[in-house]
This record gives sequence, structure tokens and C-alpha cells, in this order.
Amino acid sequence: MFITPSSLLKIVFGVGLFVILCIGGFTYQHIDALSESTEIVKKTYKLRVELEKIISNLKDAELGHRGYLLTHDSIFLEPYFQSEKKVEHSLLTLDSLIVKNKIQRKNFEQLKKDIAKRFVIFDKSFDIAEDKLILSKGLLVLLHDGKIKMDRIRNDISVMLVYENKLLLKNQKKSEQALGLTPLFLYGILILTLVLLLVAYAKINRDLTVLRETNEDLNVFKKLTEQAEVVSKSGTWIWNIDENTYHFSDNLYKLLGAEPNSFEPNLENLFEYVHEEDRNILGQQVNRMIKYEALPFVSYRVVQPNGEIRHLKAHAKLIENGFEGKQLLGVTLDVTDEFNNFKLIEERNLELERNNKELSAFNYVASHDLQEPLRKIQTFISRIEAKERENLSEKGQFYIDKIKSSSSRMRMLIEDLLQYSRTNNSESDFKTADMNELLDHAQQELSDSIEDKNAKIISDTLPMLDVVAFQIQQLFINLISNSLKYSREGVTPVIEIQHSEVLTNDVKLLKKSLFKYHHKIVFKDNGIGFEQAYASKIFELFNRLHGKSEYSGTGIGLAICKKIVENHHGVIVASGEPNVGATFTIYLPFIK
Repeated sequence: MFITPSSLLKIVFGVGLFVILCIGGFTYQHIDALSESTEIVKKTYKLRVELEKIISNLKDAELGHRGYLLTHDSIFLEPYFQSEKKVEHSLLTLDSLIVKNKIQRKNFEQLKKDIAKRFVIFDKSFDIAEDKLILSKGLLVLLHDGKIKMDRIRNDISVMLVYENKLLLKNQKKSEQALGLTPLFLYGILILTLVLLLVAYAKINRDLTVLRETNEDLNVFKKLTEQAEVVSKSGTWIWNIDENTYHFSDNLYKLLGAEPNSFEPNLENLFEYVHEEDRNILGQQVNRMIKYEALPFVSYRVVQPNGEIRHLKAHAKLIENGFEGKQLLGVTLDVTDEFNNFKLIEERNLELERNNKELSAFNYVASHDLQEPLRKIQTFISRIEAKERENLSEKGQFYIDKIKSSSSRMRMLIEDLLQYSRTNNSESDFKTADMNELLDHAQQELSDSIEDKNAKIISDTLPMLDVVAFQIQQLFINLISNSLKYSREGVTPVIEIQHSEVLTNDVKLLKKSLFKYHHKIVFKDNGIGFEQAYASKIFELFNRLHGKSEYSGTGIGLAICKKIVENHHGVIVASGEPNVGATFTIYLPFIK
């Protein structure tokens, strides 16, 4: 899995070269074996020839010897002496042919002795023949001994010939085996070499195909990159560190307001476009880039030939490869729009800050200046009601009650609006708080209402959680107050508070949450409930499902609850059934 295609190709060629070398070695070995076998055959043939010559020359010597004994004519001695010399020559030749063969050497020594004895007998018979003792008893004995010696010589030569025949047959089999295996071996090696070459060819052909496809993909990628540079208003550049040369993309020239390749890509020409106020800082960054071979994010301005100022941001990273040395690859972005948007955002932030100050001033006015005349109205109404009520007509008393009720609702509305504006601030510090204590504080806040309605609140043990304490307490107050407000007449209010931990993926409403776990807190009552169609509307600001004459309230309480839960990155949902009750489910994220 770690072998690259180029490495595999090198391995295939290496194996092919090794096989070719093996073919050469084995071929040389087989040819050498064949040459050795041929040489042995030649020596065997020559040895047989020499042995045949010895027999033939001995016979010639014997004929000359007999002719001389019968005729005493010296003409018969000439072939005798010639045969003797030829026998000596043949013996010398045999001696050179059987240097390394111990068995034949032993046989050869025996043959030399027997031939020597045979010529001794020849010499003795010549001496007897010179004494004119033809057909003497001694000559007959010598002739008989000569025959015996001749038989021994023939036997010696026969032994040597038989042994040579065995060697010849052995070498012949060996040669035949070598001759039989050599073509098969060479053919097999040749087939293997061809297979390796075909594999290498197929691999090369495949690599060429892949290379062609890769080049096509690279061309497409290059065009896409060029289009991407145009769309993203960016340009690329390369610094070849070893050669100290640069390459700019076409769009980088365009970012500078120049035509592609209109000047030589180098730092000197680039700095001609850099804003005068930014040249010093950019020069310092470039010097650091040359020293440390890296360029962090750097921003600078360029002045295009038409006088337009553009804001650019550049970044580069070093790469190394074995072929082209070290290169610094850089990307330059035109961030003019981003810079302008940032300025616009700053202006809007300043405007928002002014609006917040105005809102704070409004809160101050609402909490002080607006409530002050309202308190005076309520004070004067109380005095009129205490001192002048008996002097008022029935209609006047009705108007006084209406003014009193409206002023109370006005005060409640102002307080709820202030409460809602305070919950808009989601940047409050989150601290670990005991939710049970916050729930107890909420019940103490509503103790009078709870006692008046004789309500029962049943709660599970709630967890410790990182929250904005006063907001969660207000959340509990609003939910309990809502259940108490919308309780059924003649039915004791029962509020159940349940807690459990849930996996985010198990709750459809939480699919977009980045947290894995959520606390699920459920407030369930047995009040008047509501139609499920209004489940989402009840959290809207100033939204009321009932008339002012039926139930008091400003329509802000549940909107405050939703805002508090959202400040804690949670979700709140409601469900209800008329004359059965309402259920509010809160999901607050946490890290386990």
C-alpha cells in the first residue's frame, strides 16, 4: 500500500534486468557445459584413435618382425622401427589426454609396461635371429611370450576403450540432457522476460494514460483556478527560493490594475504599486519572509494606474519537493469590499450604540419620569376615592374605577416592558447556580398568589447549571404566575415540574443544536389550557388569547420567558388542551 506507481515501475524494470542477467549467466553456464562435453567427446574420440593407432602400429611392427625372422631381409625392419616410433608418439599423446583421469592413468601405465615388454621380446627375438637359430626352442618361447604380451596389450587397450566408452556414454547423456533442457530453459526465461516486459509496457501505457488524464484534469483545474481567482478577487504567486525568482498569476496582475505579464514578476516592480504609507511596513514583512521563508497574513494598499486604491491581504506557506527545491506559495486577496463593509459595520455599530443609549434613556424615563405622573394619578385617585367618593354620582364612581384600573394596567405594562428590555441583554455573566434555589425564590416571590389560590407545586430535583440566575428566576416566576392566572374556577391549581436529561438527536426540535445533551424541564398545570393552534402565538409580544376583562395581564410574560430561554441557547415550546391544562417544555443545553 506504500508502493507508488513510479516505484512499482522501477521494481518491474529492476526484476526484468535481473532476469536478463540471469539468462546471460545460465546461458553462459549451459554453453560452457556444452563446450566441456564437446571437449570430452573430442578427447575420447582422440584417445580411441590413438589406441587404435597403437594396435595398428603394433600389428605393423609384428608383421615387420615376422618378415624379418622369415627372410632375414632388413627391408622388413623399416616398418618395424616406424611402428615403434608411432607407438611412442601415440603413448605421448595418450599421456597428455589422460592427465586428470586416475583410472585411465593406471590403465595407461599398465599399457606402457606391456608395450615395453612386448618390444623387449621383439629385441630378444632379433638377437636370436642374428644367431641363425631360426625355429629354435628359444625363439618359439619368445614368440609365445610375444603373443601373450600382445594379448595383454589388446586387453589393456580394450579396458581403456571400455572405460572411455562409459565416459563417452555418460558425457553423451549429460550433453543430451543439457541440450534438451537448454532450449526449454531459454524459452521459459524468454517467456518470463517477455511477460515482465509486457507488464512493464502495460504499466507504462497505463501511467501514460493516467498522466494524460491528469494533465487534462490539471488543465481543467488551472482554468477553474483562474476563474475562481476572478470570482474571489484573488491572485497567486510563487517564490522559487533557491533561484530567487517569482511567478505571478494573471489575476494578480489584474488586482494591481495591470495587464497580465506586463512587467517582470519581482518585488521591485510590485512595490511600485504599493501605497506609499504601506511600503515601509510591507517591506519589513517581506524581509521577514526572505529571512524565515514564510509570510503571515499581511494587509496593504495598492494604487492602481487609474488612481483607485485597493486593499489587499497576502499569505504564503513554504513547501519543499525533490525536483524544484523550496518554494513559497502565496495567495493575495482583494479585501476592499470586506474593508468597506467593515467600515459600514463600524458605523452601524456606532449607530446601534447610540440607539442603545437612547433605549437606556427611554428605560430611565419609563422607570422614573413616566411612573412619576402615574403614581400621582393613582395617589389623587386614592384621595378622591377616600374623601369625595360619597359626593360622586354613580357614574362618577364608575369613571373613578375605570381610571384606577387603567392606571394599574399602565403601571404593570411599564414594569413588564422594563423587564423585557432587561432580558434582551444576553451578555450577562453565566455562573453555576442551583436551579432548586432559584425555584424556591420564585415561589417565595409568588407566595401570596399561591396561598390565595391554595395551589400545589410538585417539583423534581433540578440540576446545577451555568445560567444567568436572575433571568432563570424570572422565567420560573412568569411560568408559575401564568399557571396561577389561568387556573380554573373551583379547581385547586396543581403545577408539576419535571426534569430529565435527553440526547439532542432524540428531539426533533434540537436537530440544529451543537450540544449533545439537554436538560428537559416541564411545567404542567391543570388550568384552562388553550387551543393547540395558538401554541406558537402565545410567545409573541403583546399577544393575548383572552380579553382584559377576563384575565389581567399585558401579554409580555411569555415573551419574556422565550427571550430568557433563547439567551441560554435553549428552546421553549407549549402545548395545551382547553379545560385540561397547559404544558411548557424547556430544553437547556449542557456539556456532560
